Order: sequence, then structure tokens, then C-alpha cells
Amino acid sequence: MTATSTATPESGDEPASAPGAGAGVERSAVRSLLRLWPFVRPVRVRLFTAAFVAIVASCIGLVIPLVLKWMVDGPVAAREPGGVWLAGAYLLLLGIAEAGLFGLRRWLVARPLASVEATMRAALYRHLQRLPVAFHDRWPSGQLLSRATTDLQLLRMFLAFPLTFLLVNTTTILVGFAILLDQDWTLGLVLLAPVVPLLILCSWFEARYSVAARTAQDQVGDLTTVVEEGVLGIRIIKGFGRHRSQARAFRSLSRELRETELHKARLLAALWALILTLPEVAIGTALVLGTVRVADGALSAGTLVAFLSTALALRWPVESMGFLIAMSQDSATATQRFFEVLDAPEQRDPPASAQAPDRGYGRGTTDTNRGYSRGATDTDDRGYGQGDADADAEGGLRFEGVEFRYPDAPPDAAPTLRGVDLHIRSGETMALVGGTGSGKTTLTALVPRLHELTGGRITLDGDDIAAMPRARLRELVSVAFEEPTLFSATAGENVAMGAGAAGETDLLRALEISQADFVHGLPQGVHTQVGEQGLSLSGGQRQRLALARAVVGRPRFLILDDPLSALDVHTEALVEAALRQVLATTTALVVAHRPSTVLLADRVALLSDGRITAVGTHHELLHANADYRALMSGDEPAAAPDATPSAPGPAPEHRTAPGRPATEGSSPR
Repeated sequence: MTATSTATPESGDEPASAPGAGAGVERSAVRSLLRLWPFVRPVRVRLFTAAFVAIVASCIGLVIPLVLKWMVDGPVAAREPGGVWLAGAYLLLLGIAEAGLFGLRRWLVARPLASVEATMRAALYRHLQRLPVAFHDRWPSGQLLSRATTDLQLLRMFLAFPLTFLLVNTTTILVGFAILLDQDWTLGLVLLAPVVPLLILCSWFEARYSVAARTAQDQVGDLTTVVEEGVLGIRIIKGFGRHRSQARAFRSLSRELRETELHKARLLAALWALILTLPEVAIGTALVLGTVRVADGALSAGTLVAFLSTALALRWPVESMGFLIAMSQDSATATQRFFEVLDAPEQRDPPASAQAPDRGYGRGTTDTNRGYSRGATDTDDRGYGQGDADADAEGGLRFEGVEFRYPDAPPDAAPTLRGVDLHIRSGETMALVGGTGSGKTTLTALVPRLHELTGGRITLDGDDIAAMPRARLRELVSVAFEEPTLFSATAGENVAMGAGAAGETDLLRALEISQADFVHGLPQGVHTQVGEQGLSLSGGQRQRLALARAVVGRPRFLILDDPLSALDVHTEALVEAALRQVLATTTALVVAHRPSTVLLADRVALLSDGRITAVGTHHELLHANADYRALMSGDEPAAAPDATPSAPGPAPEHRTAPGRPATEGSSPR
């Protein structure tokens, strides 16, 4: 499978290349491989030294035929055994020196190239963490995984072997042919005859092999995706008895990959056959002509021996060129695939001059220091108390004309969100309700900037989130998603991800609020590994840990996307009772589907067709809004795209003071 969508970063950035579709701009193999230089530069001294050592070792091998010539024309022809023994000693020393230098080359490149691979893998992973969510929505995880493993292994192998030996073999061939021409230029020209056909053949091979190499590496990524999905979804596969269909899908992709690899093998076999045949024919021809000239007395036997020995020494450098070119093409493709991800623009923070001022609040501070708690006095540090209506109008979480369209949406499609205006006052809890597909989850994802607005703005206490550094924004805003995601770590580590500075007291408090006390009954308590995706836990347990992660840092703003959907009625009631304590000291937006969750909120906003169509208390909307009544009764309201939305402005107050919730009895269950 080949994805054709492109990741769209922030406005003004170029889109990322589509996974499996090749680079946006075709590059030659050389230009692609040159992009590795920034990673290779720190170890360039050892690499250049290793290449020089390999060249010297290879040239030592070319000295051996010259020693043979001296031995044949000298001691052998003169029947001097002492000279033969001396020549044999020279040959032994040259062989030992050649082997030692090649061993030194291997030692020189082993450690630095492992470091280069580790650096590239770290750079890729770090970049992936900084890419927008839209990028990850479009790229199969297997494609990214194959780039971080298979492709980088190919690049390390290329830097260790083909890169060096392309240079070494080219130098060896040039020096060798210079020696051949110096010994006898006519026989040298015979050996040079296959050069032009071989160059044409290599050019033809490169063009076709690069396409096959790209296809194969993309298919490896697709196959990795299938394996990963099969492992993560093993319960679904077994539960529905779909193991045979999954196996068929895997075999189909494996068969495609096998055919591509066989196509590569056929190309390489054809190249090798001709690379082996043409030089062998040339050597055979030179041998016949040289023997005739020795018989005629026009050439010494030692010269012919040296000539043929040199020609045979050049066989491996010539024959290996096809193999080295193939590996270079694989590596060039791997480089292109690596930089397709690395070239995707990161999410960037605004310049320092445009950033919102640091107002000195965030996770880890106490409620008394923030001055944002409900029922705050007129003299609190921000002035959001009961007597400051203007400050209260500015504070809290505000959506102003918010519009959002997904990057891959058709140009003529309506935006997912259009003209959303909503104000959640400081210290207030707002429930967000709406039918399936109305845009609730999308709206909540805009607050921590998991997606970027395409219109309007969102402010936190008057500060535009687009002007905030993301690190600061995500200190202020904490999220809990409907689908809880846990990592292969301990239960405590999963919760502590919600606040870097959370201590044991904060951890225990968060577990108590989310009714996740079951953690203490695990084999190692909070230090128990929960397994990949937390699948060793039930759905409700995972959801409670995710909720604990959201509240552990005492966030200023809390975004909850239906956080209680997987809980039973009894546990839900306990979590709601404890959650009220958290909501009393924060500004919260809660996506709700059930009346019990709605009753946690001070006011309710109804989202319909991408717009806020009504805002009020639970009581008011039940009496005045038919769509809301239908939602609360379990019936989806009829779509009304052209309906004129109700004014989402100030709703009738039902609180005794700004930031103070109504009593539980004011909204009947």
C-alpha cells in the first residue's frame, strides 16, 4: 500500500513527502548520499584515515606482481635459489602488511559508524516527537519504524563498506591499469576494451535498480505495519476469528516483497554475469596474445606473469563494482526515506518577541498562589474575584471565531469547525455536548495545539495560545482523551508523565481522585509494569490511570474528552465525587455524552454542525432546546446545517458568584 497524503504542518510550512511515494524532488544517488555529511562530519578523520589505509593496503597488493616479475626474470631465470627465497620473503611480508592494514581499517570504522547510526536514530526519533499530529495521522507507523531500523542499518553498512571500497576499488583500478599500460601498452589496451560497455551497463542498471530498491523498502515498511497492527490488535483478531484473513494479508504483502527482491536479484545477476564475462574474455585474449609474444621473444616471461597477476588482482575490484553499486543504490534510497521524515517541518514556537508574557502560573504551583480558585476575593493576585467583571470577561478559556479544516479535507468540503465562539470563565467547568461527528474531540485538541487553527483564535486568560511556547502551553493545559494510551512503563511512571515535577504525594492524590487505588493491589504497587499499551489492565483501569495523569500536575486548565466512558456506574459515581474537588480549582472543558458527566459542569455548550448553537445550564437547555433533550435522552438530533445558531454569549447565571459552582441539588439527576 502506498499513502498519498502529505503531512501539513503549521501555516506557511511546506508539506512533508507522502509515505511510500518517494521524495518530493528526485535526487541522484550521489546527491542523496551527500546529505549524510552532517552526521558523518564528527567522525570524518577516522573515516578518511580508514579509506587511506585501505588504499595503501590495496596498492600493496599491486606490488606483489612486480615482485613476481623480478623473481621470474631474475632468480628463476638465473637458477638462483637464494633469490627465490628472498622473493618469497618479500611476498610474505607484503601479504602480512596488506592483511594488517585491512584489519586496521575495520577497527577504525567500527566504533564511529555505530555512533553515526545511533546519532541518526536519535535525530529521527527527536524529530518525530516534534512533528505535528497531522503528520502522524497520515504516516503508517510501520513506515516510520522501518526508517528507524532497516534503513539506518543499511546506511551504517554503506558507510562501513561500499563507501570506502568504491573509493578504494576505483583507485586500485586506475593504479592497476597504469601499471598494466606501463608493462605493455598493447595488452593493456586489450584489457581496457570492456570499460565502455561496462559503463553503459552500470548506467542502465542504476536506473532500474534504484526503482526496485525504493519499492522493496516501502514494502518492508508496509509489512512492518501489518505485523505491528497484528500484534497490537491480537485480541480483536482472535475474538473475531480473523487470524486466517490476517495471515492471507501478510502472505500477500510478503509475496509482493519477495517478487520485488527477486527482481532486484535478477537485475544484479545480469549485471554480475556481464561484469564477470567481459573482463574474463579480455584477460583470456591478453593471455593468448602475451603467450604468442613471449614465444616470439618480444615479451619476457616475467613481464607476462606480472601482467596477468596484475590483471587477476584487478578482477575483484572490477567484479565487486556491481555489488557496490547495488548497495549504494539501496543506501541512497534509504537516505531519501530517512530525510523524507527529517525534512518534514517541525511545529515551531513563535519568536520570543511575539510570545505571551509569563504570568507565573502553571503546573506544580498551589491554588492559593494562582489566585484562580472559585470564590476568590476581590484582592486576589489576578483580580478575577467577584468584584472585577472586566477581568473575569478576559480570563478563562475563550474561543473566538475558531475555524478548523483537516489538511486532507477536499477543497469544497465545509470546515470541521466554523465560527466557534465560546467563553469558559475562570474557575468554571463547561460541558461540551453534541452528536457524533459534530467536532467535539477536534475542538478539544485545538487547545493544547495538537492541531493548528485555520481561523480565529483561542486565548487562555487573554493570552493567545498561538503566541505561547508549546512547552509553556502544555504546562498550563492538561488533557485526558477518551481512548487512554499507556506506555510500557510502570503505573506510577505513566501517571507521572502528566507533570515532570510530580512527587509521591501528588501521585497518590491523583490516584485517589481518579479512583485508581487498584494500583496498590498490583504485584509491585505503583512500580508494576503495565505492559505495552497497558493491555494487562482493563479498559476502566486504563482510563482511570489516564485521568490520574491529567490531574497529577494540578493544571490551570483541564481538557477532558469523555474521560469516564469505560467506567461502571459505581466507579463513575466515586470518580465524579472526587473529580469535583479538582474542577473546583481549575478551568475545565469536559466532553460529555451522559447526563451524569454533564452534571459535573456549571454550564453546557451544544456543538452542532461545527458551531456552538446553544449555551446554558443543564436545566435551561433541557427546557429550551430540543436537540439537547434528544441528546440527553439518547437520540441523535437531526442535522440542521443551515439553522441559525443561538447566541453563545452570556448565559443566565445559576451561580452565587463567578467561579462558584451551583449546589449539586440545583441540577436534578
